[in-house]
Amino acid sequence: MLASPSGTNAPALQAEPERHFQRVGPWLVALGAALWGTESAWRIPLNDLFASDVIVFYEHVILVALFLPLVIARAGELRRASAAALGYLVFSGVAGSAVGTIFFTEALKRGNPTVVNVVLNVQPILSTTAAYFRFGDRLARSFFVWALLAVVAGAVLSVEHPALIGASFAAAGLNAGTGFALLCALFWGLSTVAGRGAMVELSLGFASGMRVVIGLVCMTLILAVGGKLGVADLWPAAVQAHAGRAILFLVCLAVLSGGVPLLFYFWGLSLTRASTAGYFEMMQTLAAVAITWGFFDAALLPHQVGAALVLVFAVAMVQRAQESIGQ
Repeated sequence: MLASPSGTNAPALQAEPERHFQRVGPWLVALGAALWGTESAWRIPLNDLFASDVIVFYEHVILVALFLPLVIARAGELRRASAAALGYLVFSGVAGSAVGTIFFTEALKRGNPTVVNVVLNVQPILSTTAAYFRFGDRLARSFFVWALLAVVAGAVLSVEHPALIGASFAAAGLNAGTGFALLCALFWGLSTVAGRGAMVELSLGFASGMRVVIGLVCMTLILAVGGKLGVADLWPAAVQAHAGRAILFLVCLAVLSGGVPLLFYFWGLSLTRASTAGYFEMMQTLAAVAITWGFFDAALLPHQVGAALVLVFAVAMVQRAQESIGQ
């Protein structure tokens, strides 16, 4: 580290790069979340070949193969990390990588898709609340205005007919699909907070790698309990006829929409408050809508374009509001 000749300006010189990285941090979270949002380009075709939990299992198998060298190289961090950091890491892997995804799948199977997409937008509210009580994150007054705007914009962006949101809720009621959507939002929101807690002590490579290792263990147990570890479930007849396509899409899902986003996401979390990160994760919704438009010919409607612009503006203002009260 370089110091000024007199030494008096050293803290100021160090503070400026630190502030720069703190500004970049939320947008790294947004980039990771947006790349996660590209998964529909691969997951939707794979849904015709595999059960949803089997897809998640294979995704974790590929990710563990990629990340295991990072985990082994940094295995010493297990001894140095506190019990709290390791607990955060385990919860992040179980809730974020495995259980939350299963709740999401069940919500879509059992509920109204409009209701599910709207309910999931409460995730950043839950992560902000958890971060406030767990880490004591301070919140600027204007934060609440921009946070609410982001949530509303995300809800409008995620549905084709926002005028029917009320009717959809009235028709669906508090059914199993709505319950699973709330559980998914809760687990993903808490996973954001847990990920931030882990990144305070752990390196990027180790935290990212251990998350997918934990996720694979969890998914293996889930498939074992469901009796899906046999050849008929892991490699069904539909896959045998399109093996090359299935393998290519699984690799693209795991690497392009899984591993690379995970690295950006955890890097961003190491520089971002948990109370702020959840709103930047809403870029996943924006990317998912764009992918549906680009790959599956579902044209973006005018209200979705407007909501996307409002969402980007709102999350930028969330960051600005939080910067005003310091770190």
